[in-house]
Amino acid sequence: MKTSTALKTSTGNTTEIAIPIYDIAITALDGSEIDLSDFEGKYMLFVNVASKCGFTPQYRELQKLSDRYADRLVVIGSPCNQFGKQEPGDSSEIQSFCERNYGVSFPITEKIDVKGTKQHPLYTWLTSKRLNGKKSSSVKWNFQKYLVSPEGKLVDYYLSFTKPLSSKITKHL
Repeated sequence: MKTSTALKTSTGNTTEIAIPIYDIAITALDGSEIDLSDFEGKYMLFVNVASKCGFTPQYRELQKLSDRYADRLVVIGSPCNQFGKQEPGDSSEIQSFCERNYGVSFPITEKIDVKGTKQHPLYTWLTSKRLNGKKSSSVKWNFQKYLVSPEGKLVDYYLSFTKPLSSKITKHL
């Protein structure tokens, strides 16, 4: 999974150039591949999720957002156990929890790291200005959101307390 390519400049320096977000591979909870290029032409809202967090009820609003804007948005949840160990479950437990408690039907990825030395390439792209071309950030807690435009450009990110149906997000849709 490459997230950038080295390019030698005319001065002999090496620089990184971004690749499209659509070229980043990520696996779904069921083990199948999620092909982000399937969502080209739609907004994508990436959210690092957890089952045992104070923000977990946001699953309900994430599903409403997904349903309301289904023609132009895909919500993608990425379970993460890096914040307070609030996502201890395995893939089947996570899937069952999401469906049973919140009726989640939007794509959920495998459990990943969203920060640190084992950060998934998707989150490296989302949090690195040199890759996304917009801004650098760090994931502070569960349910932080990253909105990507239909053209594959980072629009912005939103901290956990920003509700999924907030006008900060929906004004772009």
